[in-house]
Amino acid sequence: MNDAHQTEGAVESPYWRQNLIVCLLGSFTTIVAMTLILPFLPLYVEQLGVSDHAAIVQWSGVAYGATFFTAALVAPLWGRLADLYGRKLMLIRASLGMAIAMSLIGMATDVYQLVFLRLLTGLLGGYASGSTVLVATQTPKARTGWALGTLASGIMAGNLVGPLIGGALPPLIGIRWTFWLAGAVIFVTFLATSFFIREEWRAPKTKAEKRQVGWAAIPDKRPVMVMLLAGMLLMLANMSIEPIITVYVAQLVNDPARVTIVAGLVMSAAALGSILSASRLGNLADRVGHWNVIVAALGVSALLLIPQAFVTQGWQLIVLRFLMGLSLGGLLPCITAVIRHNVPDNAAGTVLGYATSSQYVGQVVGPLAGGFAGGHFGMRAVFLGTSILLAGAALYGWLVRPRDK
Repeated sequence: MNDAHQTEGAVESPYWRQNLIVCLLGSFTTIVAMTLILPFLPLYVEQLGVSDHAAIVQWSGVAYGATFFTAALVAPLWGRLADLYGRKLMLIRASLGMAIAMSLIGMATDVYQLVFLRLLTGLLGGYASGSTVLVATQTPKARTGWALGTLASGIMAGNLVGPLIGGALPPLIGIRWTFWLAGAVIFVTFLATSFFIREEWRAPKTKAEKRQVGWAAIPDKRPVMVMLLAGMLLMLANMSIEPIITVYVAQLVNDPARVTIVAGLVMSAAALGSILSASRLGNLADRVGHWNVIVAALGVSALLLIPQAFVTQGWQLIVLRFLMGLSLGGLLPCITAVIRHNVPDNAAGTVLGYATSSQYVGQVVGPLAGGFAGGHFGMRAVFLGTSILLAGAALYGWLVRPRDK
C-alpha cells in the first residue's frame, strides 16, 4: 500500500488534542444518555399505560432498539454530509438534536410517542461516530491509533456507566427528570462543541470533486471491505453471549440470589477490559502496525472463547471475559485507523459511516444468532461458533494484509 495517495487531502490540525478532549467528553455524555434508559425502560413503558407483562417486555425491546436501528440507517448519510460540509457542523447538529430529543422523551404521554422519539434520537444523533471521523482525519498519522483508542475508551465507558446512572437516578429524581437532566448535559456538550472544537477542513470545490466524495473516491477498496467485516464480527462476538448469559451463569452458580449479580459482572468485565486496553493497544498499533494488532486481537479472542465454553465456576467466566475485553479493546481504533489510512480525506466521513453501520449490524445479528444457537444447539455452541468466526477473520486478515504494514 502507498500511504501517499491513501491519505491524500488529509489535514492535520494543530488543535487535535483540544478536539480530542471535547470529542471524548461529548461522546461519553451522549452514549450515557442513549444507554441510561435500559434499567428503567420497562417501568417507563408501564407508566405510559401498558399493563400486560408480555406487552411491556415487547414494547421495551422495540423502544430500546429503535434508536440503534435509525442510527445504523443514517450513519453513512451523516458521514457523507460531514465530508461535504464539515465534521464540526455534524457534531453540532448531533448534540443539539439529541439534547432536544432526550428532553422530549421525558414529556412522552404514550408508548407510541416514546418509540417515535427513540427513533428520532437515533436519526438526529451520531455524535460518537462523528467524533471518530473528526479525530481520525485531524490527528497526526503517527498518533492516530492512540487518539482513536482514547476516544473508544470514552465511548465504551459511556456504555458501562449509562446503565449504572439509569439505575441510580430515577429513584432520586424520577424518570422524567432523568431524561431532562440528560438533555441538559447534552446541551452543555453542544455548547462545548460549538465554542471549543477547531476544525481544519477543506471542502470539495468542483462538481467533479463532490461526485468523488464517498465510495467512488477509494483507490483500493479491499482493505476497507476487510475492516467493515472485522467491525461487524467484533460487535457480533461481543453481543452473541448477551441473550444466554444469565441462563449460562445460572448453570455455574449454586445460589439463585447471586445469579443476576454474577451475570452483571460477566457483562461488565469485557467492557472494563476494553476500556483499559483501547488506548494502549492503539498506541502499540502506531508502532508495530494496525493490521498486526487487528489480526492478533482477533486470534487471541478466538482462543479465549474456547475455555469460556467449558468453565465450571462463575469467577472463571468473569476472568475470561475480562481478558477477552483486553484483547478486543484495540480493534475499533485500529479498524478506524486502517480505514483512515486507505481512504482519501474527502471520503473518510462516508466510509466511517459505513463502518458504524456495519458495527450496528453486528450488534443486531449477534444477540439473534447467539439466542438461536443457544436455544437449538446448547450454550457451548455459542462460544465455539463465535470462536470459529473470529479465527476465520484473523486468518483472512493475515492473508490479505498489506505486506508493508
